[in-house]
Amino acid sequence: MNTPLWSPSQDRIDGSLLTAFLHRAERKYKVSLPTYDAAWDWSVQQPDDFWTMVWKFCEVRSQGKPGPALQTDDTLIDAMFFPKAQLNYAENLLQRRGNGKAIIAHSEDGRRQVLCWDELYDQVSRLSRALKELGVEKGDRVAGFMPNIPETVIAMLATTALGAVWSSCSPDFGTQGVLDRFGQIEPKVLFTANGYHYNGKAFDSLETVSDLLPKIPSIQQVIVVPYIKGDVDLSGLAGKGLMYRSVIHDQPRKPLKFTHVSFNDPLFIMFSSGTTGVPKCIVHRVGGILLQHLKEHQLQGDIQPGDRLFYFTTCGWMMWNWLVSALASQATIVLFDGNPVYPDANRLASIAQKSSVTHFGTSAKYIDACAKADVEPVKTHDLSKLRTIFSTGSPLSPQNFDYLYASWKADCCVSSIAGGTDIVGCFVGGNPIGPVYRGQSQKRHLGMNVQAFNTAGEAVTNEPGELVCLSPHPSMPVGFWNDPDRERYHAAYFETFDNIWHHGDLIEIKDTGGVVFLGRSDTTLNPGGVRIGTAEIYRQVEPISEVLDAVVVAQDWDDDVRIVLFVKLREGVQLDDGLIKRIKSEIRTNTTPRHVPAKILAVDDIPRTKSGKIVELAVRDVIHNCPVRNQHALANPEALALYKDLVELST
Repeated sequence: MNTPLWSPSQDRIDGSLLTAFLHRAERKYKVSLPTYDAAWDWSVQQPDDFWTMVWKFCEVRSQGKPGPALQTDDTLIDAMFFPKAQLNYAENLLQRRGNGKAIIAHSEDGRRQVLCWDELYDQVSRLSRALKELGVEKGDRVAGFMPNIPETVIAMLATTALGAVWSSCSPDFGTQGVLDRFGQIEPKVLFTANGYHYNGKAFDSLETVSDLLPKIPSIQQVIVVPYIKGDVDLSGLAGKGLMYRSVIHDQPRKPLKFTHVSFNDPLFIMFSSGTTGVPKCIVHRVGGILLQHLKEHQLQGDIQPGDRLFYFTTCGWMMWNWLVSALASQATIVLFDGNPVYPDANRLASIAQKSSVTHFGTSAKYIDACAKADVEPVKTHDLSKLRTIFSTGSPLSPQNFDYLYASWKADCCVSSIAGGTDIVGCFVGGNPIGPVYRGQSQKRHLGMNVQAFNTAGEAVTNEPGELVCLSPHPSMPVGFWNDPDRERYHAAYFETFDNIWHHGDLIEIKDTGGVVFLGRSDTTLNPGGVRIGTAEIYRQVEPISEVLDAVVVAQDWDDDVRIVLFVKLREGVQLDDGLIKRIKSEIRTNTTPRHVPAKILAVDDIPRTKSGKIVELAVRDVIHNCPVRNQHALANPEALALYKDLVELST
């Protein structure tokens, strides 16, 4: 269907940062960029001009002249951006001053905390000096085992102000999950809260940290934030415990001295999900993350100074890093720690109203849960300030595009963004000067030469293909930790197609220029040799009201594979012949007979990662009696037991 669900007004187009950017680029480079597609063509054909323009337009702060934007010998993996630039990530996020709001933080227990720009700068300055006195210097790792609260942002900025490297994970990880991550990178200092809130309960974090310390001897100090109520007992921290408040208050108020580093020096270490082995430690560069996020926020998301960006995320998901970077665009960031549906599914809409959110972000799974719970903020909340809704984590179904426009806000850009931890950013997503089409990410992002490759390595449109990126992009990782020859890095992204980034997603690029995500390549279903993306089936199942959640996998069967669909049903609903027939009919009618599952079985739960992604590979391994490693990376690892030794799968 080529009828847009929404199109921006001319005033909105004229007032967008993207329009201002394109006009400036036209004058500077004597080019004509009348449309987004023309701008995209220019951005991938003239990457040096494009990224130089992004640097100047977004007013990146650095020492000296940044030099050429791109240095490459045509080997994508070795491409270097701005090799002469010296800059500091934290300096770029802390350039604004005054009493305006920098951070608004909401806690599940009802607390609301506000930090102005001057307060944020002062606390980062104090903590950064304290870390320096503790011996933290350029290249050292500092880790956060923290909830999504202002102190986590402050700790990250204080770390990166010194040229040190930040890494974090969610506080709901157990000891082994944290050890699998931080044990590899050997941090010098660990930040932790004394606990966190979830679903109306308080959970202790210090016991996990106490178990962890003997196993990560590199940790010299543990700085504890008293977040949950009660006395904070540091006795289990082997004499390494320091109270956050004391560390901050012991420092005088002084200007912050930023350590300038190379554009390509490390900034963040992110972790893969770890559901198929020990998590990969992905090292990201200072300038690459800053420049990519500035582009995505300002040009693709139209986040302007004074706007308010909320994203529901934990500190273990890359969207936390993406959210915090919006400070560099002089926007207010809105945080939330807790369960997004506690005490009810209106919680996030209430935060959006109370904090006058202009840009609201969450997972596709959360949106689907709201749709199934009949949440209708359009009737209950004032979202008049809201201009954009971001969705990521998994494909947003066409039906949930409809739901957002009907039940959240009609005059709003629904921006389905997609990329990953691998680049801490997006390959595709928003276009603030163009229409939104049902079920599609609006456009390929500027500067990202994304194509869909068939099995012959040919670019195709209007048919499924592998997501590849032909151009270098600044947020490509430096590499993996402890991978000096970059063999694992090369194998992860450059082995499938020579000198081409292969991301591992199955996509379809439409005539509109929009992109539809069909699922992960490694979970593609191949009955009879026909490639079927799992998202194609989920899209048909999600609208069925009786089905709360689902996972689809391929089971080896008679020298081929067959499709097996597991569904989690509403309370009181039985998977009888009538419902099975209706599910199959819905899939067959809207796709092909090849998509129809051979088996549909009811289960009590669907296993997901802590960031909400369905773990299809783990389910597939269980039903084939293969071991699943690192189950602690899952939010609900006990769910895997539901799929073991199912008699129904033997017939």
